[in-house]
Amino acid sequence: MSEFVAKLISIHIGHPGEDERRPTDSVQAEASGLAGDKYNGFTRVAQSWDAEPNGTLRRNERQWSAVSKEDLAILADRMDLAEELAPETLGANLCFEGAPGLSELPKGSKLEFPSGAVLMIEEETLPCAEMGVEIQEEYTSRSGAPVEGRLFPKKAIGLRGTLGFVDVPGEIKVGDAVTVRPYGPPHRASS
Repeated sequence: MSEFVAKLISIHIGHPGEDERRPTDSVQAEASGLAGDKYNGFTRVAQSWDAEPNGTLRRNERQWSAVSKEDLAILADRMDLAEELAPETLGANLCFEGAPGLSELPKGSKLEFPSGAVLMIEEETLPCAEMGVEIQEEYTSRSGAPVEGRLFPKKAIGLRGTLGFVDVPGEIKVGDAVTVRPYGPPHRASS
């Protein structure tokens, strides 16, 4: 995959102690994460999906999360949703337009902002059952049947977004043209 430019169309910050993510026009990307966000920090506690036992203190490679408008549209279609799927429903900090396949960018890919800020991608955000319950409660289907939230984990594979850490601090603003540099192994000169 070659590099491309995507547009940042929304920013959402979840303050400590709150489940809701609130929209903002800009945020400072700090070495520890997004300023004011509940996932800001150099370390975090291991969860069930980690290799370490629950509660183990470890490096925080999950300082931010992002989705693309295109991936959200495919997911909403798969879920038969009558409304657009909002990035904050999926707990995303950032939403991009012009970035189909954002969820599948490899580890080591970079998001480079006009300010000089660089976000490094660590991994795809895996879908969880709890999010499916939230979608079922908040959305309606095109068909009029109840939304089947239990199907979310299966339908969201490859579309749930990506997450990572701040590599270079700087300001991030809605409307930024962001250069997406997919990771590729270094080219080695042949001998």
